[in-house]
Amino acid sequence: MSLFKTLLAGGLGWALGGPIGAIIGVVASKLLKDLPTTPQGQRSGGDYFLGMLVLITAVMKADKKIMKSELDYVKNFLLKSFGETKAKESLILIKDLLKQDIPVNDVCHQINQNINKESRIQMVHFLFGLALSDGILSHEEEELIRQIAFEFQMNSNEYQSVKSMFVQDVNWAYRVLEISPEATDKEVAKAFRVMAIKYHPDKVADQGEDVVKAANEKFQTLNEAYQAIKKERNI
Repeated sequence: MSLFKTLLAGGLGWALGGPIGAIIGVVASKLLKDLPTTPQGQRSGGDYFLGMLVLITAVMKADKKIMKSELDYVKNFLLKSFGETKAKESLILIKDLLKQDIPVNDVCHQINQNINKESRIQMVHFLFGLALSDGILSHEEEELIRQIAFEFQMNSNEYQSVKSMFVQDVNWAYRVLEISPEATDKEVAKAFRVMAIKYHPDKVADQGEDVVKAANEKFQTLNEAYQAIKKERNI
């Protein structure tokens, strides 16, 4: 698996320590031991990527069923990010990680200490997409993602906003904007401006092109929610 030598050529920082380093080390210690490290606390795309891989495996295991649609969803993400060869190598690593117990709270705590909140919210957004890749959000998957969001220090409105981008009921657009249907037109416009700043893709610019692309998709959903409310209210 040459993925690590390519992806992490610039060195690993915080991901090598704590629970993430321990989990990854079980299946990739020989590949990682000779790689240079970056100063503690310094963010890098490689660190973010390893944190995501661990949480991806936790969500895939949540309902005790590993679906082909989930593997395809992750593979598509990896293909866009790294190309075919490295995507295959990453999937091999994920299959090894699936055999391990993931201490989700400990992993989230480590991520909290080293990744900004906007990037953590982007992780939750991806995990919802993964969970719904088979068209069904199981109770176990939703509860685990809720747990991750709580550990990521997301409040209820932030969690419901991300969830409503995937699970759309009659009031989904309002939940995306973190407001109630009783909000005035001025409050709707203000909420959109606040959310546009909060979820702007520039907030995760240091996490790599793939993360920025996903953030752009989320930003587009935010705009769609705003347009849906405007259409509903004829404003």
